[in-house]
Amino acid sequence: MPIEFSVSTWQQPMPPTPGAPRSAVLDELVEMIDGRGDHRLRVAVDGLTAAGKTSLGHELARGLSGRGRPVFRASLDDFKRPWSERHLYDRESGEGYYRNAFDRDAACRLLLDPSAPTAEGIVALCSIDPLTQMDRSEVKSAMPANGVLIVDGVFAYRPEINAYWDLRIWIEIDAELSVRRGIERDAEMDGGADEAEALHRDRYLVGELLYIREVDPRSFVEVILDNTDFDNPRVVRPRGIL
Repeated sequence: MPIEFSVSTWQQPMPPTPGAPRSAVLDELVEMIDGRGDHRLRVAVDGLTAAGKTSLGHELARGLSGRGRPVFRASLDDFKRPWSERHLYDRESGEGYYRNAFDRDAACRLLLDPSAPTAEGIVALCSIDPLTQMDRSEVKSAMPANGVLIVDGVFAYRPEINAYWDLRIWIEIDAELSVRRGIERDAEMDGGADEAEALHRDRYLVGELLYIREVDPRSFVEVILDNTDFDNPRVVRPRGIL
């Protein structure tokens, strides 16, 4: 069963075939998701920047697709407010990034509400392309009755959207590891290591730690996955599933 991806130009390639330890964990998570029922499901993968959210979302999509489930992939990065409106609010500080960067109304209207089990299933997997800034909200996909939507992104468990998820996965890594991985990933795109470190340490990490203090997602998510060692992740907490 093919996986349907967002039309966003901000794409991360499918991770390579994992080794045995990671495969075992992925199989466990795929079983958890598939076992939630044969109706439409909405799964969120949250965690610090560069924790491995997109990679895990792709891996889970691949596993569910192999089981015959129609899978749809989206990222909350594709549901941010356009940069053309940044003069209207603070988006560049850590707190501004947390409170203002994401367009939760668009995410609910275009993606989360129409993907409910009782809705029509006509969803937009992207609102504003984060690279081109083009509005892609008119590109629609039809989710079958047994489709699974997997959404990765920071701040997925804020109170405004937390109730939408059928399964919540938190990827756990250390804050400094988040910064180091982010610099390694983004240095070329952000103009060098110094610029990337400032972005990750002073904006992303500040906003994400504020989110953790206010919302405490670790206290209520169903799954916590320690992804410190990508090849050897550990399921720290499967709550109410097994």
